[in-house]
Amino acid sequence: MRTMGLDYGDRNIGVAVSDAFGWTAQGTEVVQRRRDGGEFDRIAELVKEHEVSSIVVGLPKNMNGTVGPRGEISIAFAEQLRQKLGLPVHLWDERLTTVSAERTLLEADVSRKKRKQVIDKMAATLILQNYLDSKTKR
Repeated sequence: MRTMGLDYGDRNIGVAVSDAFGWTAQGTEVVQRRRDGGEFDRIAELVKEHEVSSIVVGLPKNMNGTVGPRGEISIAFAEQLRQKLGLPVHLWDERLTTVSAERTLLEADVSRKKRKQVIDKMAATLILQNYLDSKTKR
């Protein structure tokens, strides 16, 4: 079974899924957040489509390690996912993943317009890959 990584943002949710062995993360898509909660339906479809058995949600912590308002929102989102999908949902420290994704895209000379389209998906991939790497080191 696979693991899904989510980068939960104000407007979009970046989605990544692991390979069957749990070794690598691949970005799959960016889900638009909706007022009616329709993003949960799309995430549920992706869970079924990719045979996902657990989910990792990025937890944006402050640089001193404390959880601020954005972190509280992510924790609430993770709890909603856990209730709606009935799957284990893990929170993973995502400090600087979006910055790292942005830097990687800049180094690859990706245009600003294209960066905006893939930054959330790439951040989700980094969150999931870091989580997977931590599991294999145990």
